Amino acid sequence: MYCLKCGSQLPDDAAFCSKCGARTSSTGQTPQIQSSVGTSGSSQILAPSNAQSLKCPSCGAPIAPKFGEMIITCEYCGSSITLGSGGWANIQKQTMLPLTIQSTDEISSRVKSMMDRGMLHRHLQESSTLEEMTLSVVPYWLVNVSARTSIVATNMVAEGATVATTAALIGVMAGMGGGRRGGFGAPLLGGAMLGSMMGGGGGQKKAIQMDQNYNFPIIALKALTQYQPRDYQFAIHGRTLFDISQYPRGIKVLNGDISEDAAKYQAKTLVDQLQSQKAHAQYHMIQQITSEEDVSDTELLHVPIWFVRYDHSGNKIVLVVDGNSGNVINSLGL
Repeated sequence: MYCLKCGSQLPDDAAFCSKCGARTSSTGQTPQIQSSVGTSGSSQILAPSNAQSLKCPSCGAPIAPKFGEMIITCEYCGSSITLGSGGWANIQKQTMLPLTIQSTDEISSRVKSMMDRGMLHRHLQESSTLEEMTLSVVPYWLVNVSARTSIVATNMVAEGATVATTAALIGVMAGMGGGRRGGFGAPLLGGAMLGSMMGGGGGQKKAIQMDQNYNFPIIALKALTQYQPRDYQFAIHGRTLFDISQYPRGIKVLNGDISEDAAKYQAKTLVDQLQSQKAHAQYHMIQQITSEEDVSDTELLHVPIWFVRYDHSGNKIVLVVDGNSGNVINSLGL
């Protein structure tokens, strides 16, 4: 059982907490807690949600949750725990992307190509002052989302062919009028045919089904939600089981404060928006669009992220760089 005051694990027959001295329940048992957290599968509950301290389920090192934290990574062995509806539990699946871009010179070179892009931004990096270039390991909830989008759109190809044929017919019939006043010429025929074109069926309608599966990353820190990826996919084919020792010493491994359930809801919302954007980019005459999203598996993905900030004449430029692939995830101020 666990101490109701500090969360320390105690023998089942303990009358007092050996750590804080608080009396246990009169029956010698703590209230029963559900053994599952959310929908992530069966997980062993390590401590109640109000626990102020607990032990790492892997190495036994002390863990002290800070206010608002919902994901904590043990700084000794790298095991992560999460706060769910039943209390603190170990995360069933956590993975990592290896750090391949370790040099600040390489990051600076990649950022330069991004900042100096185009005529208006030429020499932008050289004329800006570097304020920050830091590397952190950031937790992302990787949410598997299946999206099904139904679209009703106008067939622009068929409509264009109809317009071209009608225009050619107008030209032929106009020539038959000989140009004489009152003849069967272009003004009357053209007006009639143009009216038919503009007021007709508007082209052929067609139904389109656009299905897509996503491993959508949701950043697990509220303080970094402004850097939330919108249409960026990590190279997850190269991910491995999380092993904190694989990262160089001194890199800060960040904890999270966004729950798994909140991440699922956010992933569904962002995927719905992304499906709509893709549909409107491909079909310009959409008359109806509906999407359905289903969420299945989730995992906690640890990603090495470079945060680079410049000042350009008082304006802040921030670039977020994937330390695994070297690609720019997103940017602000450009």
